[in-house]
Amino acid sequence: MARHVIAAVDELPPGTRKFLEIDGRPIAVFNIKGKYFGLMNRCPHQGAALCEGPLIGLAQSKDPGEIEYTKIGEIIRCPWHGWEFDIRTGQSYCDPRRFRVKAYPAHVEPGASVVKGPYVAETIPVKVESDYVVVEL
Repeated sequence: MARHVIAAVDELPPGTRKFLEIDGRPIAVFNIKGKYFGLMNRCPHQGAALCEGPLIGLAQSKDPGEIEYTKIGEIIRCPWHGWEFDIRTGQSYCDPRRFRVKAYPAHVEPGASVVKGPYVAETIPVKVESDYVVVEL
């Protein structure tokens, strides 16, 4: 699994999301209460840009007429037809066996582990001597 740097932590505060395309796949990365989750930005129903929908909670009921909202801000509602999915897992609560959105692991890594990377350009020492710039090869 290839790693992709998405953003600095400061650029994605809690409650926000960032849209990007990685290897041709539309992805959205969410910061939910300081934890990061990636989700395919395509609704399995009819292909809408799922992650552009509103963040809502999960409505649950133990008894008729009593509704409790849990997972506030952790459920995404498709902007086209209102299908709802859990951002943490991609699961639909309507029919979890048939409808699921691909979820991608996302996490924070120390800057030192991603800044240098595996690819480092060759550097060449440069000196200034008696008003001439000199490059050493």
